[in-house]
Amino acid sequence: MYDVIIIGKGPAGLSASLYTGRGNLKTLVIGKQSEALKNAYIENYCCSEPEKGEKLIERGIKQALEVGVEIKDEEVVGIKKNGTFTVTTTEGEYEGKAVIIATGKPRVKVKIDNIEKFEGRGVHYCVACDGFFYQGAKVGILGFKDYAFHEIMEMETITDDITVYTNGNELEMKEENIKIIKEKGYKINYKKIKSLEGENLLEKIIFEDGTEENINGLFVAYGSASSIDFAKKLGVVIKNNSIEVDENQKTNIDGLFAAGDCTGGITQVATAVGQGAVAGLNAKAYVQRNF
Repeated sequence: MYDVIIIGKGPAGLSASLYTGRGNLKTLVIGKQSEALKNAYIENYCCSEPEKGEKLIERGIKQALEVGVEIKDEEVVGIKKNGTFTVTTTEGEYEGKAVIIATGKPRVKVKIDNIEKFEGRGVHYCVACDGFFYQGAKVGILGFKDYAFHEIMEMETITDDITVYTNGNELEMKEENIKIIKEKGYKINYKKIKSLEGENLLEKIIFEDGTEENINGLFVAYGSASSIDFAKKLGVVIKNNSIEVDENQKTNIDGLFAAGDCTGGITQVATAVGQGAVAGLNAKAYVQRNF
C-alpha cells in the first residue's frame, strides 16, 4: 500500500513527488515520458539555464529518487476507489491512500465524421459509466492499444457481442492481451472508419471502403487513457474538458488531486511545477489526517 500514487512523470507529477517523498510518505510515480516535452526546448523557466525538456525531466527523476520516491515506466489504464484507490496499469495493480493526476492534456479526439453528433447517443468514453445501458447489445470498442483491452474487460460482463475497431491501425497490445481477445471470440475489425450514421441514435458504422456495419454502441478507448478518462470514471467534475480543482488542487473526490495541464489554464512548466507542489503538500496533509 502506497501513501500517495502520482499518475504522470512530467513537471507537475515530479514536483508533487518531492513534497510527498520528503514528507516520508511512501510515494509511487507512474507514467510514460511525454514526447512533446521531451523534444521541447525550455527557455522561460525561472532560475534555470535554457535546456531540452528531456534534461529537465531527467533532473526531476533524479531528485525524486533521492528522496525515496519509486518510479515505474508503465501505462495507467484505470483508477477505482473503494475507501482507498486502486490504480491499474498494463503491468498490474497498485493501492494508494491518495492519488494525484498529473498526466497533461486530455486525449485528442478521433477524426471520424459525426462522432461528436452521437456523443451520449451511442458514442461513449467510459464503459464503467455508460456500459450498463447496453446489456446484451452489439457494442464496439474503438481502439488498438492496451487501454482498449482494459475497456473490453469491463464490457464483457455486460455483453458478449463485442467488436474491436482499430480504425486502420494494427493492434499495439501486449501479446497476452491479444491472445485473450481472440480466445474469447471477440471480433477485430481493422478497417478505416469514414463516419457514424443513424437517426436520433447511433445505428451503423460506415467504412472508407464503402461497407457498413450495424451497431448499438461505440466506446472510444483510442490510444492511451488520459486524465479525463480517469476522472470521468471516478465521477470527477469536468469543466471545459479539464479537471476542476480548488485552490488546494483537490477535486470533488476526497483523496484525489490534480495538477498541471490537465486542470486547464496556462500550459507552462512553471505552472505545472507550482501546482504539483500544492497538490503534493495537500495530498500529504490528507494522508496524515485520515490514516
